[in-house]
Amino acid sequence: MDLANTQNHIRIVCSGVTELLRDIESAGIDGVGHETLRLGQSADELKQAVRMLETAEPPDADQMRTLRHDLRNLLGAVTGYGEMILEMIEEMPEPSVQPRLGIRQKCEQVLSATHTTLQLLEQRGAEAAVVRLQSRVPPVEPSDGVTRLPGNLLVIDDSVRNREILGRHLERQGHRVRAVESAALGLKVLAEDRFDLILLDLIMPEVDGFQLLTQLKADPVLRAIPVIMVSGIDDTDGVMQCIKAGADDYLTKPFNPVLLEARLSSCLERKRWHDRELAILDELEKRNRFIRRTFGRYLSDEIVNTLLEHPDGLDLGGGYRTVTILMTDIRNFTDLCERLDPERVVKLLNNYLSVMTRVIMAYGGTVDEFIGDAVLALFGAPIQRPDDVDRAIACALSMQLAIEEVNALNTADGLPEICMGIGINTGEVIAGNIGSDKRLKYAVVGRHVNLAARVEALTEGGQVLASDYTVHGASAPLTITSSGSVQMKGIREEILVHDIRGIGGDYKVVLKPSGSNSSRSRER
Repeated sequence: MDLANTQNHIRIVCSGVTELLRDIESAGIDGVGHETLRLGQSADELKQAVRMLETAEPPDADQMRTLRHDLRNLLGAVTGYGEMILEMIEEMPEPSVQPRLGIRQKCEQVLSATHTTLQLLEQRGAEAAVVRLQSRVPPVEPSDGVTRLPGNLLVIDDSVRNREILGRHLERQGHRVRAVESAALGLKVLAEDRFDLILLDLIMPEVDGFQLLTQLKADPVLRAIPVIMVSGIDDTDGVMQCIKAGADDYLTKPFNPVLLEARLSSCLERKRWHDRELAILDELEKRNRFIRRTFGRYLSDEIVNTLLEHPDGLDLGGGYRTVTILMTDIRNFTDLCERLDPERVVKLLNNYLSVMTRVIMAYGGTVDEFIGDAVLALFGAPIQRPDDVDRAIACALSMQLAIEEVNALNTADGLPEICMGIGINTGEVIAGNIGSDKRLKYAVVGRHVNLAARVEALTEGGQVLASDYTVHGASAPLTITSSGSVQMKGIREEILVHDIRGIGGDYKVVLKPSGSNSSRSRER
């Protein structure tokens, strides 16, 4: 920076400001008192800076960087308040055209001198100077037909002049602006209100802009708010450091209003797309919670997660698949219904079904249907796994063991104890969603579903009977106490049925000995 030349241009700026203020006072123009006061204060501080340069030792590199920052801020304040005065005078009524034209000319001269001085402060030479000179170009209406929606913006800057100038530009663009002077106050208002974008000064006392930026981007909530750094330091390394830390853009003071509007629009549009994505994700999460609440009563978490990942699984239609079907029934339930009042019957059923459902889901089964006191559970639909048969058998045995828990609940409620029989069959069925667009039911149909019901009908309380199809499909060792062929209604051939008392391997579930068949166990 050419210090001598810069000092001369600053003197020209200050002299122009003095003449401008004198002309405004002579013309008796009201309504610009605050702006003229700020403009005069900025010019006075520029004069003080020049006097200090005349008496001080030549600055070193760090001092030059600070000096360039301070001078750019002050020249930016002159530019900002000068433009405010110009705009306000142009918007006033017409009674004194000639004095107003003279003041406008003087104001333009001050702004031109300021821009010339700023060129001397620029490290990037003519290219940056062109951008500065464009700041007097009036904002153009967007040509793409897109309506620029206003945003709720937060300005954090320790300089009251910078806050006023920037806030004025932003408000004229239709934005709602909140301006504070420190990082601490910035965090306070961020906790109180929602903002679409933050304009953050880099050089501030105590906590500077870079430190606050780092803190914002580490916060899981605040990190989504775009941050534009605004600084009087035009330093490439500083720009890169801020961008790497998460800043969305970087503007140097005094800023170009056209460039400011363009970058604001870009950042706000990205923020709105981000907000839309969050809203969509929130709706998806609500839908997923509904699905989990609904299907979670019938399916294991693993199956529900699979349906959420592959929603086409809820479409109408079906296909053939091999499924192990487990059916249960409470013995003498009809007699219980005749002896108990309705409320006690429902309580007994709820005790029973809540425990049984928990066991089925623990083994990855699907509760397909409750039919009164009967439960229909599936292993292999809608999700197939290689150990479906083993899990179904282990589940049935665990359900019989869990009857003790059910009866403990019944005893505490003054209800009678119960027992149940369980039948298991494995075979190819048609599985899929059956119904209409308004109401769907996942179901399995076919010969092997009927066969499972027939096997269950043969059971006594405490038994687990399985067809030969199931036993041959198991890979874990089974404890079988008896086997026999049975002719079943509606099925032409005799079916071999096995009384299963235990399963080994990874499951190790064994029923307690019962009656005469406890000594006839054998390994298959």
